[in-house]
Formats: sequence, C-alpha cells, structure tokens
Amino acid sequence: MTASIAAALSPDVAEPATTTYREACRAALRAALLADERVFLMGEDVGRYGGCFAVSKGLLDEFGPERVRDTPLSESAFVGAGIGAALGGLRPIVEIMTVNFSLLALDQIMNNAATLLHMSGGQCAVPLVIRMTTGAGRQLAAQHSHSLEGWYAHIPGIRVLTPATVDDARWMLGPALADPDPVLIFEHGSLYNASGVVSPDGSGIDIARAAVRRPGRDVSIVTYGGTLPHCLDAAVRLADEGIEAEVVDLRVLRPLDDAAIRATVARTHRVVVVDEGWRSGSISAEVSARIMEQSFWELDAPVERVCSAEVPMPYARHLEEAALPRAPAIVAAARRTVRGG
Repeated sequence: MTASIAAALSPDVAEPATTTYREACRAALRAALLADERVFLMGEDVGRYGGCFAVSKGLLDEFGPERVRDTPLSESAFVGAGIGAALGGLRPIVEIMTVNFSLLALDQIMNNAATLLHMSGGQCAVPLVIRMTTGAGRQLAAQHSHSLEGWYAHIPGIRVLTPATVDDARWMLGPALADPDPVLIFEHGSLYNASGVVSPDGSGIDIARAAVRRPGRDVSIVTYGGTLPHCLDAAVRLADEGIEAEVVDLRVLRPLDDAAIRATVARTHRVVVVDEGWRSGSISAEVSARIMEQSFWELDAPVERVCSAEVPMPYARHLEEAALPRAPAIVAAARRTVRGG
C-alpha cells in the first residue's frame, strides 16, 4: 500500500504538460487521495472555501467531507488530531494556513510528532504530512510573511521539504506520505502563480537530494524555496558579465544533502548562500558552517550570505522588497567572491 502512496500516480487523470505551482499542488493532493483511501486532507478552509490559496479547490466536491475536512481555528488541536490519526494507521495531510501560525502547533510538532517514534523504541511511527505557506513578497505584513522553515530544520525526527518548482510541487507529496516520519512541506506563497512543465511520472524527484538548476563553473549560488527564481535571475545577469554561476536548489532542509553541497563547492570553489530567513541562526549559517567543516580547502574565497533583513517583515511594498534577498544583492555577493572588493 505504501508503494501506491509513494508513486501517487493516477493514470486516469490527464495532467497538462505546463501548469501552475498551485495546480501542481492540487494535482498532487488529488492523486494522493485517489491512490490510498487512508489519505485525507484537513485544515482551516480547505473544504468549502477551497483553501486560502485555492490549492484544494474542488476536492471537497469530489471526495466529500470525510476526506476533505474543515477544522476549527486551532492549529494545536488539528495538528494533534493529525498526529493521532497517523498513529491510528491513516495518512493525514494537515494544512496550516501560514508558517507564522504554525508556531501555535509547535508543541505538537516538536514534542509529539517528532519524538514518538524515538520514545516508543520504534513502535509508534507518525506518517504525517504538514503543508504550510511560507515567505514574503505579497504585502501581507509581519504576521503572514516570515520564512521559519529553518527553525523546523533544527528538529530531529522530521523531514523538511521546500519545493521550488512546479515539478517538485507535483511529485514530492507522494514520497512524503510514504515516509514513516513526519514531513513538513513549505510552499512559498509567491510561487503559486508560477508556471512550469510537469514531468509525466516524476522520475528523478525524491525527498532526499538537492538539484542543480543551472550549471556553472565560477561560483555556486545555493538556495531553496521562493528565492530560487531570484537566484536564477541573478545567474542570468552574472552571465552577461562573464561569470557563470551554478544554482543549487537544496529542496530538502532536513536532512541537508551534504554530498551535493560538497560537490558544487568542488566544481566552483566559491559559494553564495541565499536564504529568505533571517541571517542569525539560519539555514544559510548551517550551510556555511558545513562548507567550512567539510570543504574548507576547496574554497578560493570566503562564503557569502544573502538573507532577509533582521526586522519584522514590512507591509509597504518598497520596504518589503528592500528587506528581502533579491537579484541585485545576489549579483553583488557573487561578484565579490569571484573578483573581490
């Protein structure tokens, strides 16, 4: 049965070759619901409203209220219910509307979901998937705009995914549901309208390895999630200056793909880490530390980091853009590593 979840395929459902990130997420949910009757979706407004970001639109009509469940406004309660359902043999997908409000369920995630397999001596697995929207860039102010996935990547016992492409959004959910450990999937809000090509079967997509999105020889730009498009934009601008940047999408923040990080450092010998989280105690800090520990002698320049300003995310458009890691700052950091100054 878990093989059917991992595949999450439905040959009866024709998916367009090109689709949006939002539609890819919906297709993944629909395929998972079709593949295994143990799978169900629950969260705030996922049913009648179709999801705050319209990801689950239409699923209630197709699968009914037993499989697509609207919940009360209590993150701790419905995440706890999801943990209980997973312990009871179901495969729940819990949606938390935004990452900021996931902190209300942090006790359930860290002290229950992440620890029960360990504390039970391997007897009580928690095959739970928690989806949530993360990130800024949409003028939703500080309570709806932060990138806290790095906090969750600190916790042993869970897997943390950050799909940044339409293909990953479509195909990472199946393997996540098959994982015996809790899996947190962070969907950046700025990506929902992005479009791209979906592969027919998701071959080559997993929940363990990073992906090289653009090859290069001069500098590695290591990133994840919503900053990937800005890093690819920066790479194009750098190419106009004769600097070939390799862009690496981490995709999985816990466990980090150390082999991929070491490999890109060995190819380019210079690294810029781009992270929408705050600089202090961030994923960028962890990646930088691992490069220093594992690949120090491969470096020809210090590791650069481009992160969000350490302020609550502003509401005003110009201030929000100034606070976020964007292509000009990424280009400047890459230029410093290659040319100095």
